Parts: sequence; C-alpha cells; structure tokens
Amino acid sequence: MEGIQLSVKQTGANNDISIIKVGGYIDTTTSAELERSLDYLLESDNYNIIIDLGNVDYISSAGWGIFISELKGIRDKGGDLKLVNMMPDVYEVFELLEFHYILKAFDSIEDAIADFDKRKVVDDTKSFSEGADYSREAGTSTGGRSDEDQGYASQADSSDISQQSVEDKIKQLVIENPDMSSIKMLKELNTEKFGNVKMGYFQLVKHLKKLNLNSKKKRMEYFKKQGLN
Repeated sequence: MEGIQLSVKQTGANNDISIIKVGGYIDTTTSAELERSLDYLLESDNYNIIIDLGNVDYISSAGWGIFISELKGIRDKGGDLKLVNMMPDVYEVFELLEFHYILKAFDSIEDAIADFDKRKVVDDTKSFSEGADYSREAGTSTGGRSDEDQGYASQADSSDISQQSVEDKIKQLVIENPDMSSIKMLKELNTEKFGNVKMGYFQLVKHLKKLNLNSKKKRMEYFKKQGLN
C-alpha cells in the first residue's frame, strides 16, 4: 500500500483559508502525517481549513477519527474544517458512517471557499448558536409547488424523462426503485434515459433534501403515496 502525499497552501480573499491536498491512503500508518499538518495549522492560528481528498483512495477509521477529533477545537476558535472532492468509494463510507451530519463536504474547493465566505457574511449580520448551520431542516421545502403538482410531475411519462427537470428525474428514480442508494442514483441520472445528467454527490444531496427524499425511509413513503406499491 502506498504512502501519503501532502501539500498545504493558503487561499481566500484575505489568505485566511488553508487547503491541505492529500493523496494516497489515510490509514493507521499514514494518518500521523496528516495529523501533524493539521496541528501545525492550528498552532499557527489557521482555523479555516479545507481538506482536498481528490486523490485519496481510502480512509481508515484512524483517518476519519482525526477529522472528527479536531473539529470541536477548530469550531471553538470560530473556524471550520470542510472536505472536498471525495471519490465515490470514499464518499460511500462517509455517508454510511453518517459523518455528513457532522462534517460539511463539497464537490469542489470553490464551493467550500464560497461557504466560508457566506458564513462570514452571516456572522457579520446575525449571531448564530454553535451548530445552527448543521441543524437546519433543509428537507421540508418543495420549491413552492403543491403536493398535487409534485405528484403529477412525478408520474409523467418515463419516455419523456430526459426532457424533465432534474428534480422530476430524481422523483422518477424513486418511483422506479425506492431502495436505490444515492450513488446508484448518480449513475442512473448519467444514462441516456435520464438525459446524461452529470452532478456531484453533494448536488444530489441538496436536491434530495429539497424534495424531502433524503433518506430511504422518506423515499419509500413517497413511493407508497403514489399508489404504486
């Protein structure tokens, strides 16, 4: 098993965001190097941190443990740690372990930087309690459409599905297979039948939350409501 490659750079309007680019495997043997890089940043009062996992093939429990153990201290200092560019296999474990409820993750470095910038604007205008950004219920929005409208759209002719909106395509997938995982959804959306839709994992998660379909239980309930069980 190969080792780990690390590089660190600063970015952001005020050069106040640190990006740790990681390559290889993060396991019991190599995680100490990543931990040292994080500790160096924290000792230098750098608390806005992005971990770029675009070249990471595997993360062991020791690797995940580093992110989780450092998180509280980082947030106590007013900063945050965000993950970006996870590969499919790595993201599947991330989701399986339900770390998406604890750590914020994005499809790209640009998205993570934008989230830091957005937080700064929010902090300047309103005081939020710790963790408020993560407890917000985002899944109840229906985009202003009635239940009747949603049901009608979801039952549209599948032969026309490639021309429908992304959210209608997702609902069609739920009708076809409510047990489908988010990773399988991404693969199906990128087929000719669904118009070869290409999106990142976190874009899909946002759509699922908006549709209130962000769990298998909710997708099964939606499926049953369509009278197709």
